[in-house]
Amino acid sequence: MLRPPIPDIHAFYAEHYVEDDRLHTTAHGRLEYERTRELLRRYLPNPPARVLDVGGATGVHARWLAADGYAVHVVDLVPEHVAVAAALPGVTAAVGDARQLAEPDAHADATLLLGPLYHLVDRAERVRALREAARVTVPGGLVAAAVISRHSVILEMAARARIDDTTEPLLREITDTGHHDPRLGFTTAYLHRADELADEMREAGLREVGVHGVEGPLGSVLRALEDGPAADRLPAALRAARLLEDDPALLAASAHLLGIARA
Repeated sequence: MLRPPIPDIHAFYAEHYVEDDRLHTTAHGRLEYERTRELLRRYLPNPPARVLDVGGATGVHARWLAADGYAVHVVDLVPEHVAVAAALPGVTAAVGDARQLAEPDAHADATLLLGPLYHLVDRAERVRALREAARVTVPGGLVAAAVISRHSVILEMAARARIDDTTEPLLREITDTGHHDPRLGFTTAYLHRADELADEMREAGLREVGVHGVEGPLGSVLRALEDGPAADRLPAALRAARLLEDDPALLAASAHLLGIARA
């Protein structure tokens, strides 16, 4: 039997953290959502292709995918998420684990892992999840995987003036190891470097691997301004993210990275 990715994952998402709200009610959340959607639309096969949304939560992306005409199936660890996603028009959903999917080989035209990898703190388990995504995807089909950038917490906390004698040692530990400390907010997680994500995807047997920055360098600025005029900066932040999404020098400035590959 697989052990839980992190002990508190169910409690965190079911009781404390509403992902759907974050991606629609804050400027930095909307930046992440819009950029993720436009990057996926760039690479997805044409509808009515079959999309497997692993770790799809309440269907925040499944909703627009189904509206675009895709046949979408959400797999998520949290039963409460699955119940919400299953009620969306054109979406089916089931409880499942990214490391051991119930779907048969070559089942989906595209498989998305937009959340599981940062909850798998061991590299072997992340590669296992990526191998499962490759297995259930048709040869040549899209596999897209999102991770949290290694430096995102430092950039956010600096922008919000929250680095002090207490938090600095915790941030140094993140930089050195990639392991996020829940005392800084969020939950237990693993934070990637861009080259590390690409290496894990290749180790899983994926090919044509590329990594994009999602939010770009202004994501942390929007978060810092969320109590002020952040929404006014969103259009410029979107443009900056597009301009710099493939610049190796600034990939780490995005809070999230999106790996794109072929099975």
